[in-house]
Amino acid sequence: MAPKKGTEDVTSNVVAFGRVRKNLKMGCVGLPNVGKSSLFNLLTEQSAAAENYPFCTIEPNEARCAVPDERYDFLCDLWKPPSMYPAYLQVTDIAGLIKGASQGEGLGNAFLSHIQAVDGMYHIVRAFDNDEVLHVDDSIDPVRDLNTIQSELCKKDLDILQKQIVAEEAIVRKAGGKFKMNPLFPSTTAKIKEMLEKDMPVRDGAWTSAEIELINERLQLITTKPVIYLVNLTMKDYLRQKSKYLPQIAKWVTEHGGLPRDIIPFSIEFEEKIYSFKDDPAGLEDFVKDIKVKSRLEKIITEGFTKLGLQYYFTAGEKEIRCWTIPKGCLAPQAAGAIHGDFERGFIKAEVVAYQDFKDLCAGGKSMGPIKAAGKYRQEGKTYTVQDGDIIHFQFNVAPKK
Repeated sequence: MAPKKGTEDVTSNVVAFGRVRKNLKMGCVGLPNVGKSSLFNLLTEQSAAAENYPFCTIEPNEARCAVPDERYDFLCDLWKPPSMYPAYLQVTDIAGLIKGASQGEGLGNAFLSHIQAVDGMYHIVRAFDNDEVLHVDDSIDPVRDLNTIQSELCKKDLDILQKQIVAEEAIVRKAGGKFKMNPLFPSTTAKIKEMLEKDMPVRDGAWTSAEIELINERLQLITTKPVIYLVNLTMKDYLRQKSKYLPQIAKWVTEHGGLPRDIIPFSIEFEEKIYSFKDDPAGLEDFVKDIKVKSRLEKIITEGFTKLGLQYYFTAGEKEIRCWTIPKGCLAPQAAGAIHGDFERGFIKAEVVAYQDFKDLCAGGKSMGPIKAAGKYRQEGKTYTVQDGDIIHFQFNVAPKK
């Protein structure tokens, strides 16, 4: 659906939709027994229940996992400070949905509200045959499962939409002409309704900035949330990088608004085998010596972090190396505010060097001298947009409290 003529188009809804803050969450979503809790345990090294029966998880489990980054490792190895803080991704393990969840089947409505509380989704898809692991529909069909989850989320959003339309109309009536409905509201909700009735997520539409602002402000829709599809394979299929189910899944995802990079094949079976060697380096080395594939956990974490529209900058010195998480597009004063609100209010300037420039020029030393000599150490003001991986020192002025 094309936006109205003369209005601004939006090329990336991933960042535009949703909340703008630094502690956004990814939720593990899917049917029961597809590997959600097992993945959650691996990502966060927790011990959430992961039993072989539907609705093993009822209340959502929440934890965080460190975002792997060679840049952070380099800075820590260089300075070796007493305090080191990586960036973290917040992850929520949400119980399995089933067909009819939007009408309350299973534990549906409660689970759908848990999905509303996260900002992006890891949609875990079962692509393995195993008679010992139950499937709620008694057969393995990833495309059917994908359709089930998408349909239930769209139905839930239709319910949310209808309730908000009724609420808006009631406010207008009670105001007796003193309050007028936003003129964009009827046209925007009509577009949303048409999409949802066709089981099309709202994120796949073409929206103007004004429409996205209205959706963010008035509607807490599930299908605006970005999605990464995690395809859970057997260890055998993962090792040979082939599965009869992968082409079907890839076709479905690309036909439903996704991109190839939104699909990450992995194997719980393989990842758990790797994890079993965590206290046995020699055993791990022997296990992987003839294996060409690697763990996908790091990719799952970094892709989830990126999908939420997050990035971070570094502060680096003798006492501490720290990643400060900020939304993409964040200006220098707001980035300073991630450290402390007073830094944003009293912002004067930011002294900045790009990570790659620092690494290329530091010659293994901690001094900024070579970087300054090369003209790569910059002073930036209030309009500077912080880039991922910047190393920043802020200067600020904080008025004394009265």
